[in-house]
Amino acid sequence: MQVKKEDFPIWFGQLTDEHWSIVLKNSVCLDYNKNEIVCKQGAFATNVYFVVSGMLKVYKEYKGENLIMSFVRKGEVFGLSSIYNNATNLFSVASITPTTVFSVNINVIKNQIREYPDFAEKSIIQLNKEYADTIERIVSLTQKQLNGRMADAILHFARNIYGSDEFNMQITRRDMADFCGMSTESAIRILKELHNDKIISLEGKNVKIINKQQLESLSEFG
Repeated sequence: MQVKKEDFPIWFGQLTDEHWSIVLKNSVCLDYNKNEIVCKQGAFATNVYFVVSGMLKVYKEYKGENLIMSFVRKGEVFGLSSIYNNATNLFSVASITPTTVFSVNINVIKNQIREYPDFAEKSIIQLNKEYADTIERIVSLTQKQLNGRMADAILHFARNIYGSDEFNMQITRRDMADFCGMSTESAIRILKELHNDKIISLEGKNVKIINKQQLESLSEFG
């Protein structure tokens, strides 16, 4: 698959043709089927990844359990947080749908950060966003009841993943539970309650927010 500069985050457009050529020479385009591991927590971090198509989950493994920290989609990047972290991956990443990623050698990214102030600034902005999102996840998981966590998750999908109050949720109920820090049984029960209370409509994987004000109230006070 031929990848263009436009397929990368916009800040790659600031690279000269010479440096862009270096990126391409030290990169490979990879296809993954559904539920394949892209990188493993604790393994040597050798690449930074850019999502060309599909959707992936970024998760922390601990004592046989998984906690999903975020989802990444087309045009997004993952792996930056491991660049200066003792050269090991902080998280595992797996495909949720058939996915294509562009894998760039981590040393090439480091060189661009050293040589291009604008590129370095955009990298820092991306890392700051990931940090802020992680803080929000911690607050949700530690300060809110189960209903509040589920409301947070649904609103996150509507606002940040699909950009719509009606969407086809591509993740499994188990993934939703791992994102909310609860058991699969609890996730299924709460989704059913939200459906029965007419806060959302749930038909298979199709989700529609019916009472957004009530959902936001659950998120805020849950």
